[in-house]
Amino acid sequence: MQEDIYKVQIENIFEGPMDLLVHLIKKHEMDIYDIPIALITEQYLKYLEWMKSINIDIAGDFILMASTLTKIKSKMLLPVHGEEDEDEDPRLEIVKPLEEYLRIRSAADELASRNLLGEDTFVRHPHQENFSGDQEDDIIQVGLFELIDAFQKILEKISAQRGVDILTADTISVRDRIAQLIEIFETKKSVAFNELFSNNVDKSEVVVTFLAILEMVRLSLITIVQNTQTGIIRLFYL
Repeated sequence: MQEDIYKVQIENIFEGPMDLLVHLIKKHEMDIYDIPIALITEQYLKYLEWMKSINIDIAGDFILMASTLTKIKSKMLLPVHGEEDEDEDPRLEIVKPLEEYLRIRSAADELASRNLLGEDTFVRHPHQENFSGDQEDDIIQVGLFELIDAFQKILEKISAQRGVDILTADTISVRDRIAQLIEIFETKKSVAFNELFSNNVDKSEVVVTFLAILEMVRLSLITIVQNTQTGIIRLFYL
């Protein structure tokens, strides 16, 4: 790959390991008090491997959580001896932090939604445009893992005959792709996610576009939202 294709740092840009767990729990409709630990560990590790494969630099917190999940999974496989062991669910090690995290996130979301200084204090949000007919409550911010899911769906549609390697030597650089996207946004101001890809797009282009979008979010050039009713993801130029 060209030398100017660099690692993307996600720390302090997107969510952390707890957010990935919450995403997986919601995606698979799990009960946090009865988490299928083998499944969630497998899915968690798959996300980490995918991020590593496209040069996303994973923070240490993600690795620590992977170790915790693996340890809990191992404990769940051990035979139970005595009544004392039966009362100790190894999953509590992750359930309790999850409970606390969800409480904090809920409180933060509530505070963020308040107009503390009156309605004239806040400017019109760009993501409320171009969703005519939709209620504001139908629009949610898109995080890293929802974005990963969307890109993986694009990749799944690409024929395997186009090559095994995700990145090829002649792939456009992240910087050049950012420049292309800025040109698009300068004209349209907002773009539906699927509009970014042509019918004959290959895996390399998809991955570079993904990295370019992450970098543009880090630079506060764009914001990404999704309509909860239609599932449409839209990117807005700030």
